Amino acid sequence: MLEDLFQKVKARMGSEDSDKEKSHSKMSVPSDLLFKCPRCQQVTFMDTFRENKMVCPNCGYHGRITVAERLEITVDNSTFREYDRDMRSKNPIQFFGYEEKLDDLSRTTGLNEAVVTGEADIMGEHCVIGIMDSHFMMASMGSVVGEKITRAFERAAEKRLPIVLFTASGGARMQEGMVSLLQMAKTSGAAARHSDAGLLYITVLTDPTTGGVTASFASLGDIILAEPKALVGFAGRRVIESTIRQRLPDSFQSAEFMLEHGFADMICDRDHMRETLSTLLRIHRLGRGNPEMASDTEQPSFQEAAAGKNLTAWQRIQLIREKNRPTVRDYIPMIFDSFIEQHGDRYYGDDSAMIGGVAFFEGQPVTVIGQVKGKNLEENKASNFAMPHPEGYRKALRLMKQAEKFHRPVICLIDTPGAFCGVEAEERGQGEAIARNLFEMMKLQTNVISVVLGEGGSGGALALGVCDELAMLENAVYSVVSPRGFASILWRDASKEQEAANCARITAEDLVELGVAEKIIPEAPGGAHQGAEETALHITDYLRDALERFRGVPIEQLLEGRYHKFRKIGLFSEGTSEEANT
Repeated sequence: MLEDLFQKVKARMGSEDSDKEKSHSKMSVPSDLLFKCPRCQQVTFMDTFRENKMVCPNCGYHGRITVAERLEITVDNSTFREYDRDMRSKNPIQFFGYEEKLDDLSRTTGLNEAVVTGEADIMGEHCVIGIMDSHFMMASMGSVVGEKITRAFERAAEKRLPIVLFTASGGARMQEGMVSLLQMAKTSGAAARHSDAGLLYITVLTDPTTGGVTASFASLGDIILAEPKALVGFAGRRVIESTIRQRLPDSFQSAEFMLEHGFADMICDRDHMRETLSTLLRIHRLGRGNPEMASDTEQPSFQEAAAGKNLTAWQRIQLIREKNRPTVRDYIPMIFDSFIEQHGDRYYGDDSAMIGGVAFFEGQPVTVIGQVKGKNLEENKASNFAMPHPEGYRKALRLMKQAEKFHRPVICLIDTPGAFCGVEAEERGQGEAIARNLFEMMKLQTNVISVVLGEGGSGGALALGVCDELAMLENAVYSVVSPRGFASILWRDASKEQEAANCARITAEDLVELGVAEKIIPEAPGGAHQGAEETALHITDYLRDALERFRGVPIEQLLEGRYHKFRKIGLFSEGTSEEANT
């Protein structure tokens, strides 16, 4: 491989093919002509590497790039306006040689410090942007880095703008001592004020993001993206290995490790970064009542399903158990546009049984959350048969609170046999996670609409069911426990599940009558599995109608209505009165 490259280099340089000239060519190749990947050790031409956005064409390694290179591939031409260009660090602890080192780095990099901030457009979306450059003192965080990032947050808050920060840092700057460490608190405080103003903060973790930067503003984004295989962590690998006296796995402290353990929303490569950022910025720019939401054509109103099929609960259960019945992953692209999935609970991990993210519904930004069923054994194993762990419910709540901040409606798509019951779920607080969702959803200051797509099982379903309005597909069921569990508990005979299904009043018609659900959404003739697109159109009609009915309702009225919806459920008598209360 290397020899072939040198032959190509010779051809470019106009060399003759003699041994002497061959040897001379190797000696005289410019140092910036070839790139050797630090991951796969393969060699390629530097111009090829640059044309590929500084990504290795052999293994996909995302190289460390300069501020100028990042701006070139991210922002619209001629839109970047820099902040605080001439700010320079002093020497707070009088560290010997510090000023000289800063001067040398300034000459070699063309930067005055390790971060550049300013305003720019990303595919037309205006934002504040900050880019850290590891070529300047490993982008360690000293006085200027902290001050520039703090000012960027403050200016973004003042101008009501979102902020995007590309992080790349070795952590605190030792040469500035405790002054450096306290930049962590300073930048975090500025991020908090920006958040309290209801504004969007996107973090992009690049290689490397470590130490005090990871433990401050880099981990506080509303949405956290990461470049593939980026080094991300707090303590250094060698420090950890020497402390625990163990060899760490190669994947440790990688972007993928962060995603798996719930601390990042998604991995995004450079080919898709610009478009992803633009979509996220646009979703958050558009709010309820924005003129861009309006449709140019009159939309049909939602019609409730006629209860005329006379199917028993057990027959409906057979329909929702059809292996080809559409799942949440089928419905999302049929109903929503530009869906961007988010991952992780920011505490423990990501749960594949729960999907969530942001999207457009007919031009309106929404948050979509749902439980994930599969259509075969492999898919069901991958999603734990749609039975979420505690981290699934905590991820859902994190996204709901994010929707509350940005005044987006929340749409919950329920399809689960129930929450996962296992030792690990109990150890991580399954009961507390569900209880916390019920508590927080009851007072969530944005519209919540829930739709039962198929199976609504017990508290695992209710954790997405505290809403302003609950709709059910006409063959869906919603139950205190599965029919088999019902029969096992009450009759100690699981074989009576069919009888249990038919007496437990779990169908959509039953639950509308009981005041648990408000609407029934028709399915395609024969069931949703016979016509996924038709069923999706009915769901779309319902959501359009529901969102319009709740649009503009004052928050106080919304919360009072939600509380009353649940407050009135129940059937009982008091004292000697025979009058039932419902």
